[in-house]
This record gives sequence, structure tokens and C-alpha cells, in this order.
Amino acid sequence: FVISGCASLPDTSGKQGSSAFSSPEETAIGRSFNEVAASHPTGQSGFHLVSNGYDAFVARAALAQIAERSIDSQYYMVHEDLVGTLYMNKLLEAADRGVRVRFLLDDIDEGERDFKLALFDYHPNFEVRIFNPFGRNVGKSIQYLTGFGKQTRRAHNKSFTVDGVASVLGGRNMGDEYFEADTDMGFADMDVISVGPVAQEVSASFDEYWNSLLSYPIRLLNKEQPTEDDYHEARERLEKYITEQSGSEYAQQLATSDLADDIRNHNVKFSWAESSVYADPPEKLMMKTGEKSYQMFTDLRPYIEAATKELTIVSPYFVPGSEGTEKLVKLRKSGVRVRILTNSLSSTDVSIVHAGYSRYRKALLRGGIELYELNRKTSREDRKAVKQAKTAASKTSLHAKEFAVDGKLAFIGSLNLDPRSVVQNTEIGVVIKSAELAVTLAERFDSQIDRVAFKLELEKDNAGVEHITWTGLVEGEEKVFTEEPFTSLWQRFVVGFLRLMPIESQI
Repeated sequence: FVISGCASLPDTSGKQGSSAFSSPEETAIGRSFNEVAASHPTGQSGFHLVSNGYDAFVARAALAQIAERSIDSQYYMVHEDLVGTLYMNKLLEAADRGVRVRFLLDDIDEGERDFKLALFDYHPNFEVRIFNPFGRNVGKSIQYLTGFGKQTRRAHNKSFTVDGVASVLGGRNMGDEYFEADTDMGFADMDVISVGPVAQEVSASFDEYWNSLLSYPIRLLNKEQPTEDDYHEARERLEKYITEQSGSEYAQQLATSDLADDIRNHNVKFSWAESSVYADPPEKLMMKTGEKSYQMFTDLRPYIEAATKELTIVSPYFVPGSEGTEKLVKLRKSGVRVRILTNSLSSTDVSIVHAGYSRYRKALLRGGIELYELNRKTSREDRKAVKQAKTAASKTSLHAKEFAVDGKLAFIGSLNLDPRSVVQNTEIGVVIKSAELAVTLAERFDSQIDRVAFKLELEKDNAGVEHITWTGLVEGEEKVFTEEPFTSLWQRFVVGFLRLMPIESQI
């Protein structure tokens, strides 16, 4: 498989395939699930929403602690920071107990870490594979240019599955900013812990990626193989770091939080419902972008279009396009209340996506869509209350990907509603046919939206020209902006320029 004219990848013909653990009833968590599931209709799974970063970390770490047979981890990014290191250590501790760990990572952020990842792979129970890797003989930026349309398409999937029976799905990458540990940048996000048949569907998707032609064992990519001495020295450094972090909030939460105790005691309160996992197949990255049969959104679209009363969308990167805008406006005209929360220019971490989204704001507002953008600056009182309650509302950037329909079903996953997620990258998520969870998401939207977001409205000046206004709270006082709130003239100029570029399919 050749990425560009000068970058190449090693032969994988000797790569061994493997499958997800298929006998969860042999594990404690599997037996516990079977006992509880007996009182619910056959085929239903259990779901527990997780919105704050501490619980999101605890969910994965505590599940890793009770794993007995397998852990399957697939992520777009795993950083070398506090959260990323604590996470990798929990996987390694499980491997020490004899748990089989399969660790699959997209190559977008892997960088120069081949040797470090190979040190984990050195463990007999810990296997590392890199998905859709860049050639190691040529610089990454060159491959971006010469392999445009191939290397720009990534596996954005995020899933974590233990013993084939418990999975965590959502929008988070493994890094400080996704779990409230980064004081400079934070993301408001949403995960769902799920147990039951849903985990088997997640496992089936993981197996497809793990055994894909685009999945490369790290030992084939790494130029220098670690020795036993290298491995033991790395373990010593890791153990020293973990000891130094024993007093961190994350270590304390894992030791004492209610969620950690509930997971370890198999006592998590779940909402039970039918569900369906949707995931792009790995082959999507090798197909033309117009192949809708390879796009999971093709399966999700009917849920959105079937709304009859209310549709609530939360998407950090939202670029509906002309067709999507028309369909949303059509829903509104049919009597459906449509509300959308996305990032503002001041809160987004990808300005080019905001440029694409901003093309459709006026059309959405004209069509009666209720449009909100995240308010980067909440009041001092809100920030203090949020910090004490450890909720996600004080975050500086939105990262959750979810929608709720008619108070009947909810979607949570890695999919943004933009061309990059829908058309270019691969994604995963779950549709949960639960009135309880759908109402919870909608009520959460209702309770927070006025406090954490600006509401957009269209106004006409004396000449009849339409202008957007942003109304929201600033230090507890309502304020109306006639320009993008908390942005500079230069930021607005750059976005205005980007709007003119024909690059929507890439954002």
C-alpha cells in the first residue's frame, strides 16, 4: 500500500488476526450483567451518561481495573500528558494481570512515538497497532500534500470495551483537555457507559479495524526495536511518574468517587433500552468520498428526518451544507422545533470549520431554526459553581456530539455533523431508543443553554439588510453583540476570507 510517490509502508502479510472476547459470562462483570438483564426485555442494553471529565476518566480507569480477560481500545488521539499517561498505565496494569490488551491508534497524532508505543507492545499481553499510518521514510507534511485525499482521511473512532460486555463511547480523545485537566483549554463533552449487546456490536466494529489492511503492528513501523533493558527502564520511569501523581485529582477520584465504587461493585445505575451501534467500515478511507453506502450517516439520517416534535443537536463542528440546511428548515416548517448548539468563533479550536458553518447561519435562522453558539466566558459565579460541581459547563470549547429526537431516542458518539466526519473520516456512535435518556439530554440542554451560550437572531437595518445578533450573559448580565463575541477584527477577517475558499468538503 503506497501513500505517495516516495512514501512506503512495510509488508503486513504475516500479520495475525484476532477477535474480540466472546464469552463475557465467564467474567464477573459479565455475570453481573446477566443477573440484572434478566429483569429486562431480551436484547436490551444498559446505558449511563457521563458528562464531566473526572467521571469520564474514572469510567475507563475503573473498568480497566476490573477487566479479567480483554480490553479493546480505539482512539483518534492519546496524548503524552497526565490523563493519557494514567490511561496507558491502567491498560498496562491490566496486561500485568493477564488481560489481553489490544490498542489501536490513528496515526494523526502518533508523531515520533513509535519507540515509546513499541515499549508497551513489548509486553506479551499488550499489542499496539497504528491505523492508516504515514510512511516513516518521508516527512508527514509532505505526505499530506502528495497524498491528499488519502492521508487527510482519518479514523476518528473512539471506543473502549472491557471483557466484551462493557463499552464507553463518546467524543473524547485521551488527553488533558478532554478530561478537565488542562487549565488553558478544555472541552465540554459527553460519553455513555454501556453494557450488554451494544458492547458486542462495538467489539465487532473494533475487530474490523484491528484486522483491516490499514492496521499496522507497531513493530513493523518502528525502526528500532526495544530491548528488555529498554522495557524495564521505561517501566521504572512510568512507575515513578505514577507515584508522583498519586495525589492528583484523578487518582483521588478513582479511589473514592461514587462512580468508581459503583463500577467496581457492579452497582452502576443503568437506563435499559434497545439500541443500535453505527460505525463506518474501515474501507471507507479507501473509497471515493461519494460512496454513501460506506457512510454511517446514511443510516442516521432517517432518525433525524423522522422527527415530528423536537430535534436537539449538539455538534462542535457543524457544517450542514445546502442540502442539510434545506432538510432542517423543512422539518421546522412541518412543525418540528429544531435547536442546535455549536461552537462560536471564540470557542472553536478549528476556525476553518467555523468559516464553513457561518455560510449557513442566516439561512438556518430565516428558516426558524433556533441557533446557539457556545459562550466562552461565563460569569465568575458560574465558573466557581461549575468547578465545585465538576460539571462541563465552564469549558472553553464544545466537543460533545449528540442529538435527541422527540424525547424518544438519543445519539452519542464521535460523529460531528460536518463533511469531514460524514464524508471523509470514519466514526462510531450509538442510537439509544430511550425516552429517559432523550429527555435527560433535552432537559440538560434547556437548563444550561441560556447560561452557557449565545442565542443568534436575525435583524434588519433601515436599509433592509440582514444582520446577526448574539445575545447572552456576560458576568451575569445580558448583553447583545452585533459582531462575533470576544473576537478580534483579525479573527473575523480570516474567517471571512476562508468562507470564499472552495474547501467545504475538507472541513
